[in-house]
Amino acid sequence: MGPIIHWFWRDLRVLDNAALHAAYSRNETVIPVFIWDDTHLDWPHLGPAVRTFLWGSLAALEKNLELLGHRLIVRRGNPEVELVRLARECGASTVFTNRDYEPATVAREQRVAEALAADGRRLESFKDLVVWESREVLTGTGNPYTVYTPYSRAWRSRSLQSPWPKLGKAKTPAPKDLVSIPLDSLKPAAPAAASQYPASGEHAALELLKSFLASGVFRYDVGRDFPAIEGGTSQLSPHFRVGALGIRTALARLESARTSGGASGENGCRIWENELIWRDFYMQVLANFPRVADSCFRPEYDSIQWSGTKDQFSAWCEGRTGYPIVDAAMRCLNATGNMHNRLRMIVAMFLTKDLMISWQQGERYFFEHLLDADLAANSGGWQWSAGTGTDAAPYFRIFNPASQGAKFDPQGEFIRRWIPELRDVPADLIQCPGDKPLLLSRTRYPAPIVDHAVQRGKCLAMFKAVRQ
Repeated sequence: MGPIIHWFWRDLRVLDNAALHAAYSRNETVIPVFIWDDTHLDWPHLGPAVRTFLWGSLAALEKNLELLGHRLIVRRGNPEVELVRLARECGASTVFTNRDYEPATVAREQRVAEALAADGRRLESFKDLVVWESREVLTGTGNPYTVYTPYSRAWRSRSLQSPWPKLGKAKTPAPKDLVSIPLDSLKPAAPAAASQYPASGEHAALELLKSFLASGVFRYDVGRDFPAIEGGTSQLSPHFRVGALGIRTALARLESARTSGGASGENGCRIWENELIWRDFYMQVLANFPRVADSCFRPEYDSIQWSGTKDQFSAWCEGRTGYPIVDAAMRCLNATGNMHNRLRMIVAMFLTKDLMISWQQGERYFFEHLLDADLAANSGGWQWSAGTGTDAAPYFRIFNPASQGAKFDPQGEFIRRWIPELRDVPADLIQCPGDKPLLLSRTRYPAPIVDHAVQRGKCLAMFKAVRQ
């Protein structure tokens, strides 16, 4: 029946890869291919940070495949054209791939399936990106869950699948005459923050997972909320984003760590597992309600009259709002492509509820700068903070940025790291330097651009107007 083509996308690894394992199990010859799809990769929702990290992960994948005797074929263009062309060249009747759940990629997969079918071939897709797909964990009435807590209980009630085996050595090499363009010709112009990016690729992901599960996971219940703590979080989200790490591998190794860690580390392990369940939850929300890609999960909130200004948005982007914890977080993002999860909630809530600027603007900015920019998680997290999403306690949750800073960066360690003009300010003043005009004058740090107490009242009125 000819060789089988494996079409890589968000699964840039040789271990625990559902479609790749299936292809290798069924055929003598597997032809791995990656299509550099300019239309998709230039999509506004995919920023230069993700493209840069994706390229590095792809280069690592190419080397890993070579060690196993497989040759990665790289093409550039529309997948529905390039995959049909490649299938004709090598005589493949089937293309295997792992499913994605973003609206644009779902539509793209459908176009590929139709193009292959028109040429007498077929596309076979597999579940790989998530533990449970959109219709696998449902309520008692057969509907998708829209609140996390009951979803997580149902998720945990099911038995988990073991990781898929690592790809074996090539049985029969792919034809040598198949054209593949050099990866270096596709290397994107790296953002200024690229020097701060972590190592990419499957080996780097597995080493990071090993290190985190050796110690950090047992303190995760505390460390995850304090951005100044080194190793407080796993730092694995960019690898999950490009598929350099499989979700089943992460969960299986978490279970082993939990067994060895004993009761003292159980809470940390369970809370990190919660984060992995959140990942599935937001992906099934996106798959079942694709409008959340750019619209409010609660449609009534699409009519909100956001009143923030362009100047305020620029101040937020550049880290000069006059609220130190917000500004430090944004400067960190701009410099490194990363932001601590607690800080993501703080800055998102500040943008939407203090500055009253739409969550869509913030979400797009995150996509342009985050290494782990994932549509499902990004939209879900922003709507959670804005109060327009699936959460059971929505619009009236409003963080006070100064209180959040005092609670989660009490000595101002993280703030001083990213706001050098506040480096010598004592801890009791560092969260609210705007209260001391002389301090602002000396440090040249900006005064707060809004009054939180005033904006809180305006925000509540804005939401109540829509609800009424």
